[in-house]
Amino acid sequence: MLLVLLSFSWALLAESGECRAFLDSARKAYEARSYELAAADFARAADACAGSEPLLPLAQAQLMARQLEPSLQTLERLLKLESRNADALKLKGDVLYLLGREPEAEQALQSARTIAPGHPPSTYALARIYYQQKRFPQAISLFRSLIERDPGNYRAHDNLALCYASLQQDADALRHFLKALDLVHKDHPEYDVVYANAAHFFLDRGQYEKAFQLAAEAAKRNPASPRNFFLAGKSLVKLEKHELSVRWFNEAVRLDPDYRDPRYWLAQVYRRSGRHQDAERELEKFRELAKAPRVTR
Repeated sequence: MLLVLLSFSWALLAESGECRAFLDSARKAYEARSYELAAADFARAADACAGSEPLLPLAQAQLMARQLEPSLQTLERLLKLESRNADALKLKGDVLYLLGREPEAEQALQSARTIAPGHPPSTYALARIYYQQKRFPQAISLFRSLIERDPGNYRAHDNLALCYASLQQDADALRHFLKALDLVHKDHPEYDVVYANAAHFFLDRGQYEKAFQLAAEAAKRNPASPRNFFLAGKSLVKLEKHELSVRWFNEAVRLDPDYRDPRYWLAQVYRRSGRHQDAERELEKFRELAKAPRVTR
């Protein structure tokens, strides 16, 4: 009997050690943005660990690895164990939205907000869905609730500015863009999105020098974003600095060969400078990409 008990104890210790090793490996892979590897190790941890601890990070890693259906299955497994897990419901909303199941996504996010009143991640995600659906009054209401709760929420200020810009309420849009820019300037050097969004705002309103400065700062903060380089290139064209724009457009294309907008503008710049063969090449690629579903950037 004692031998049996000792064997059982050692088995538990071994399981715990194996569980922790898989979790540590998965977290390191996730931090390194190796999402497929992270998902594989979190899946091993889910089999090795006694509790539900690995399931939420597994679903997150699967989402980042674009394994949407497996991520949803993992979340359903977790919610069977913990039906009132607001974080799991929020992530479920994200996955359902990416799968094109918007009513179900909205329902999951509303459920999370009911379980954890005001749940900021779910509120933000739901507001973003409303913005994408052009339901601007609902989006504004939610973004404002986030700011009332946390005046330093720069993402909410940024997105509130986008809502007001879409409604042509430029004074309100500018006020929230400036607030977001002020909040991220020193304290969040990793956040480039508001610089790109503000650049787009000024481009649409004919303030091209401001647009270029903001887009260039966005590219400096995040040199992996093709959108940042495209916005800078477009601003330079509007400033009639065509030769300078080519470098920015080409970098956008290098980062994302399927990004069609810089292809079109490159074709125009090349044609203007007499590089007709290059212009035709870029225009042909633009036409090819235009046949595919448009990707929001």
